Amino acid sequence: MEFIKGTVTTPLGFVANSVHCGIRRNKTKHDLALVYCEKPCTAAAMHTSNLVKGAPNRVTAANLENGVAQAIICNSGIANTCAADGIEKAEAMCALAANALGISAKDVIVASTGVIGPSINIEPIANHIDELKGGLSRDGGERAAIAIMTTDTHEKQVCVKFELDGKTCYIGGMAKGSGMIMPNMATMLCFLTTDAAISAEMLKKALNAVVCDTFNMVSVDGDTSTNDMCSILASGLAGNAEITAEGAEFDTFKSALFEALRYLSREIARDGEGATKLVEAYVHGAKDKATAKTVAKSVINSSLLKAAMFGADANWGRVLCAIGYSGAELNINGVDVDFVSCKGSIAVCRNGAGIEFDEGIAKTILLENEITIDIKLSDGEAEATAWGCDLTYDYVKINGDYRS
Repeated sequence: MEFIKGTVTTPLGFVANSVHCGIRRNKTKHDLALVYCEKPCTAAAMHTSNLVKGAPNRVTAANLENGVAQAIICNSGIANTCAADGIEKAEAMCALAANALGISAKDVIVASTGVIGPSINIEPIANHIDELKGGLSRDGGERAAIAIMTTDTHEKQVCVKFELDGKTCYIGGMAKGSGMIMPNMATMLCFLTTDAAISAEMLKKALNAVVCDTFNMVSVDGDTSTNDMCSILASGLAGNAEITAEGAEFDTFKSALFEALRYLSREIARDGEGATKLVEAYVHGAKDKATAKTVAKSVINSSLLKAAMFGADANWGRVLCAIGYSGAELNINGVDVDFVSCKGSIAVCRNGAGIEFDEGIAKTILLENEITIDIKLSDGEAEATAWGCDLTYDYVKINGDYRS
């Protein structure tokens, strides 16, 4: 398996495009994206666990009940959530895309991201759908990735090359997410494509397993969005024997998917609103995976710790505090903590208690833009990793006037 430069259109069969249709006021920003496959694909998706769900999530979930899709349409600017006519508008977006492409509206994945509450205006989408469809190309993946952004500072794309059954396969992906991020399936959207042949049942099984260890281990601000969605389309055009059960080929596919989503997870955390640092919490020595995950997410969610990382302050007590209120059962007197970056590593806590360390060296380590908090428990061999970012003044500025 290897990472290569590519987009959602790198896997065989896929094309994409984006336009500015007028949902967003800024005419320099594209706000409508379309991804299409030349043939029906097996498909799967995961959605937010928030009880307040965007209308697109509900429509997409219904459309994917048969495990088949052929296109994705997504707008940015308006989330189409908590609007009285939300379902109607989401279904209308599916119909517009389907009519332009000559496919069934039930074979369209629909997604929206942006401000919660307002009703989305379908007219600009209808007015530009032919232009959107007309510009579909193998080169359109990057444009689509830019169009789904809101407060993101850059597009997030990934492409992984791997082999199944002696055939070269690809997984391409694009994601958006910068604030309102703590996925439980952050405002997070991810669209994946692959040319591997895999049944809808096994595709969903792989996606569910991998998301739990990647996107569900990311937190920028502890807010679970109403519109979180991660979807994947598989064209099968790579020509491998279809994966229909667990085994070596399924494990290979799942490993490639994990690497793709792990990369996108880190990019979402790195690009947290106002963030200057990617912060990783690595927990090992836990009695089981669930405990390790609980501890890692509690630490990465701590606003006090995030603020300390912004200030390059080696305040390890905030790590212990977050572990203590996590709800995990563990021996708190057996916890070790180290701060790590490309500048080195420094031990700050042993057996649940502080030790002497050089504050100057610690600050040098924490001034880097990628920090790992290494947490060693003493209860077993399980491990987990969570990703987040520091908490800065700019986070408040961005969210203080988000609607304007």
